[in-house]
Amino acid sequence: MSKVIVGMSGGVDSAVTAYLLKNEGYDVIGVTLRTWISDNGEDSRCCEIDDARRVCEKIGIPYHTFNCISEFNREVTEPFVDEYLRGRTPNPCILCNRYVKWEKMLYTANVMGADHVATGHYASIVRLDNGRYTVKKAVHDKKDQTYMLYRLTQEQLAKTMMPLGKYTKEEVRSIAVKGGLPVAAKEDSQEICFVTDGSYSDFVEKNAKAKIPGEGLFVDEDGNVLGKHRGIIHYTVGQRKGLGMPLGYPAYVKKILTDTNDIVIGKEDSIYSKELILNDIVFMGMSGLDMGEELSCKVKVRYHHREQAAKIFRIDNDNIKVMFEEPVKGASPGQSAVFYDSDGCVICGGVIAEVIY
Repeated sequence: MSKVIVGMSGGVDSAVTAYLLKNEGYDVIGVTLRTWISDNGEDSRCCEIDDARRVCEKIGIPYHTFNCISEFNREVTEPFVDEYLRGRTPNPCILCNRYVKWEKMLYTANVMGADHVATGHYASIVRLDNGRYTVKKAVHDKKDQTYMLYRLTQEQLAKTMMPLGKYTKEEVRSIAVKGGLPVAAKEDSQEICFVTDGSYSDFVEKNAKAKIPGEGLFVDEDGNVLGKHRGIIHYTVGQRKGLGMPLGYPAYVKKILTDTNDIVIGKEDSIYSKELILNDIVFMGMSGLDMGEELSCKVKVRYHHREQAAKIFRIDNDNIKVMFEEPVKGASPGQSAVFYDSDGCVICGGVIAEVIY
């Protein structure tokens, strides 16, 4: 069987991926990419080296670590900070997958003479009738990670294996227990991997190179002042909790106005939108969308969003418009919108530039 580089995070999913491939007869090499280290020397939760090494020892496969800290800082943490300073909500995992993890793993595979790389993502890679590769939604819908993978290139997908797409999380843990893997009961990480303590806004304050916007005003949709906010980096569009204003009704962040340093507050029904403008478009299951061409599909506007029916149109060389059949709640500039066909395969995706209410 061929040689495979498995990206090892130190968690149960990547451990089972390596275990399954080894049992299938592949020549497996475990690799951890060290992407970030805190001031006290703590690793990111995506590169817990001690746990990954113990898994590889148990399975009986070689193990290596590689330093990607400078690449991670350039491609992930710096854009993350910059986006919050602009009043936008970024997706750091999407950037990391495309520009750090896959780039480094495929480079490592080339150096080590491996044919493929493999990860513990809950998704499946398929080749469509049109010859293009794409990612298909996992059997375990709640764990599906295709949203985070939509920026991968055709070249990256062609050399990637994702064995866990056909399993549920419970089945993966059961495999880990039966295999005696030391991380079988390890809990999943739920937060941003490089924010190991405090909040994302603490990280932004600590790492911002530009001036951080200070206090400003909460205003209603008519511009009436409602109170003061702590600074735009502490808020995201769609946020309800932590506003600190007893208005007598559930209040949500509707818009962040960086030019005036105001935050627009509205009721729940005000944060539903029927149209989005996207830029930075990436095509996966199809090669492109012609000017004026209309495509019906399902769209997710954030990772845990249940996809909704919509039509998309190319409006110029750089932008696509999304028109939902039913209004969608809390779409936020900076987040990604990812489009699926009727079989659950990713067609394309892009970054939300404008929300049209």
